Amino acid sequence: MKNFINKLLVNHSLIYKLFLYIVTIILVVYLFPKGGQFKYEFQKGKPWQYENYYAPFDFAIKKTTEEIDKETNQIKDNSKQFFKYDDGIAINVKSTVLDKIAQLLSNSMLSENAKTDLNQKALEIIDNIYEYGYLETSNIQSIENKIITLRRGNKIEDIHPNKLFKSSQILAAINSVMGFQPYTQEESNIMNIIYEELKPNVSYDKNFTDKVLQENLSKISYTKGLISEKERIIFKGDIVEGENLMKLNSIKSEFESQVWSKSNYNWIVFGYTILVALSFLMLLLFLRKYRMEIFENNNKVTFIFFNIILIVLLITLIAKFDVKYIYVAPIVILPLVLKAFFDARLGLFTHVLTVLLLGFIVPNSFEFIFLQIIAGIVTILTISELYKRANLFISVLQITFVYFLAYFAFSIIQEGNAQNLDWDKFLYFSLNGAATLFVLPLIYIFEKLFGLISDESLKELSNTNSKLLRELAEKAPGTFQHSLQVANLAEACANEIQANSMLVRTGALYHDIGKMDNPMFFTENQSTNVNPHNELTPRDSAQIIIDHIIKGVEMAKKNHLPDRIIDFIRTHHGTTLVYYFYKKEEELLGANIKTEDFQYPGPIPFSKETAILMMCDSVEAASKSVKDPSALAFDNLVEKIVNKQMEDRQFMNADITFKELQTIKKVLKKKLKNIYHVRIEYPE
Repeated sequence: MKNFINKLLVNHSLIYKLFLYIVTIILVVYLFPKGGQFKYEFQKGKPWQYENYYAPFDFAIKKTTEEIDKETNQIKDNSKQFFKYDDGIAINVKSTVLDKIAQLLSNSMLSENAKTDLNQKALEIIDNIYEYGYLETSNIQSIENKIITLRRGNKIEDIHPNKLFKSSQILAAINSVMGFQPYTQEESNIMNIIYEELKPNVSYDKNFTDKVLQENLSKISYTKGLISEKERIIFKGDIVEGENLMKLNSIKSEFESQVWSKSNYNWIVFGYTILVALSFLMLLLFLRKYRMEIFENNNKVTFIFFNIILIVLLITLIAKFDVKYIYVAPIVILPLVLKAFFDARLGLFTHVLTVLLLGFIVPNSFEFIFLQIIAGIVTILTISELYKRANLFISVLQITFVYFLAYFAFSIIQEGNAQNLDWDKFLYFSLNGAATLFVLPLIYIFEKLFGLISDESLKELSNTNSKLLRELAEKAPGTFQHSLQVANLAEACANEIQANSMLVRTGALYHDIGKMDNPMFFTENQSTNVNPHNELTPRDSAQIIIDHIIKGVEMAKKNHLPDRIIDFIRTHHGTTLVYYFYKKEEELLGANIKTEDFQYPGPIPFSKETAILMMCDSVEAASKSVKDPSALAFDNLVEKIVNKQMEDRQFMNADITFKELQTIKKVLKKKLKNIYHVRIEYPE
């Protein structure tokens, strides 16, 4: 049992990767569509490249989206608008008006014939207004200039909307019956009664109108014809267009809409699992072969897998909501993020694998994969120095333009002309570009969640006004100036060999912060001729010098510096010797010296950037001791130091080539000559 637990502890990193690998596969397969897959790829306007294709089963030919939309619009245009007539309101108004008129005329001195005449006029007005009805003012906007349907009890009648009375027409209707002015007192009073008591009794029946519309829409047939089993669909070489295209789209839809039965569900899931497993295995093998430092870091592997799952989830959600918005998703954020934290090659490799997986989710997978891979390549090629905001905006414009251009090319190939372009797609690509700008806050979030570091953070850390660098400038001004010089040299070397110049510059600024603990034991901080090492043994002096590595790491962790910066502190002396005190001890004791007492703890540099810092640090420090600065002296100095480090095998893990080492030497020689260039002596 103890041995088993020990094996688990020893292999815990590998076990975690295996667990992450399995969980990721399960999640991605779960997100894949639960339907069949049509095994043939075809494009509108292109020849059918396979053998003659016959229907494997009976299926209906589905109408195109344009045909269905046309029928839908026709039904909506011809759909009736229903208005409801309320008889109760008309009866109540008539009764109330007649009662009030009778009460008014009871005290009148008019003759009976005059009273009867006024009653008849009032009835005529009410009957005229309520013959088809008095429309509510709020419903006037619902009337379109076409025949409407009036529901009056169980009767339905189609009428012109002009037959309905509106409030603006009431006064004219009353005047037309009552005659012309001047009116008698009784006539005026009766007109006021009618005007006050009239109430709208016709209203727009939205519920019934919508119900009838939905019933008519539900009768739309989404198919037009039937293909029988073994009936020919298309011959080899036929152009995929017109009837052929409709048949192929219909049978493809049938395949994709088929819910997996229990008998074949397991087999299809098994097939998906194999393909997804292969994709993620390729990613792990790539990391193991070309990015070992990332492969060995479980946090970074988790981050990469997490981003892939995030993209697959995003596309799945969009596809389920409405597949036409699929190009709004900013998939190029994936290579952008990975390039910001790692490198371009890993970003592109991961992007391509992810896009291939997304081909199982989206329709027109060939077009989608082509567009996204091209966009990913443009992203990798155009975006550099992400911390410069202008670079991101320019790159996003270039990516959006490539989307436009590639989609335009696909459209004219498929349609045969440029007249049937889907202009909405251009809007979606523009939204895609706008969403891509969200990468900057996303990078910040990922930095906090996964403890990673991007160029944006490096830019902030490299500010010499930061707390730790200000403290270094105050406590160890000589070391601070040395760090600035090393940072400039390292940045120039990194630019020359295409390494991460921002990373190496930031690492150089912090590489000697451990010297703040005992600044006077380092010659660059000694402003007098008093050297505290004179009071110590060579071994003790060497230990103080070596300790600046350990103390630097402790300070960096205390101040929450990223691990990638701490790596520069740990590796900038590798496993070299504190040679000056080693030779002094050798003079005192002869050959009986323990080399490890004078050796830095390491590790040796494991990247181009850390190797550059080691060379620049040693060369800059040694250049101060050159008594007679000359081009030859600096050439010999650089060759001697770098060759010695190579002999000591300090660059074995640094992934740096001999050609790059030679380039770095040239840059260092040139820079040193510029720094120590002797000027003419000015007269006093």
